[in-house]
Amino acid sequence: MKSKLNIFFLLAVVAMMVASQSCDYGKPSHSATSGISKVICEESFQNILEQEIGVFEYQYPEASVLPRYLSENAAFDSLFSGKVDLIVVSHDLAKNEKDYLKSSSRAYRSRMIAVDAVAIIVNKDNDIDELSMTELKDIFTGKYRIWGKVTPTKTLKNDSILLVFDNNSSGIFHYVSDNFLNGGLFSFQVYSQQSPEDVFKAVEKHKNAIGFVGVSWITDDMKASLSVEERVKELNNENMGPVAIDFTDRIKVMKVRADDKLKAYKPYQYYINSGDYPLIRKIYAIDASPMGTVDHSFFVFLTSVIGQKIILQTGVMPGAEPVRNVEVK
Repeated sequence: MKSKLNIFFLLAVVAMMVASQSCDYGKPSHSATSGISKVICEESFQNILEQEIGVFEYQYPEASVLPRYLSENAAFDSLFSGKVDLIVVSHDLAKNEKDYLKSSSRAYRSRMIAVDAVAIIVNKDNDIDELSMTELKDIFTGKYRIWGKVTPTKTLKNDSILLVFDNNSSGIFHYVSDNFLNGGLFSFQVYSQQSPEDVFKAVEKHKNAIGFVGVSWITDDMKASLSVEERVKELNNENMGPVAIDFTDRIKVMKVRADDKLKAYKPYQYYINSGDYPLIRKIYAIDASPMGTVDHSFFVFLTSVIGQKIILQTGVMPGAEPVRNVEVK
């Protein structure tokens, strides 16, 4: 009787082991190309990251990238608190931020993935075609609050200047603060929207408004009609070069003139690359994930040839440079 009980017990244990293995077999594995990546991206770079994610998930169908588009402050806060390991923002880690990650035993990698531009958009009824860097500074510092005081205009002679940003914690807001206000705040009221699209709506509605968005938001998407399969095939073409990029006709894109130049330019790729368009900024991918994760794989993809070609096709300049690694020992 005892031997029969032992046999029954042994069979039960074997059955449980087989059942456990069967359940595990059905679970998705987590590797460099399967699983989930959570990334927080500064809002003005959303258009580009969406295209990167589409191609990445097509190439690796068992991988999912879940993006959130937040302010730059929120992106860094989430990285340092450990809520995410991958962010896309408009400036690199400062020394104290690098030290903090190292003190938390987190290896990090940062890489410049694009050279973006801040585009200035105005209502189509605005008859002003260009502004100099000095005129922009006079607007930002509050020296001039009426359009007619800045430059000659027939349609806006006595109209106040309405400044519109996507978010008062965004990378573009910080760019203007750092480059025109010495890192300070505006001395007068400016208007903060919920997204770059809301900036467009405000500029379309108010003829005296002047808005600030990333350059990818003003480009017409010439690839929208292509399927992902067609897009990937094109990207894998070794002879693929720059494409003709045109700007949306919803608003007017303002020309900007550097103070040491005689001519003003719009933020086309050629003038971003040559430096003739003066309002340029860098975009960084910062990764603090372990090797062999989807987070790390997506970071590598952003800096790869294909990832950089996607950036090239959006009106922004690719900017990948040698990766910097910090190994925590």
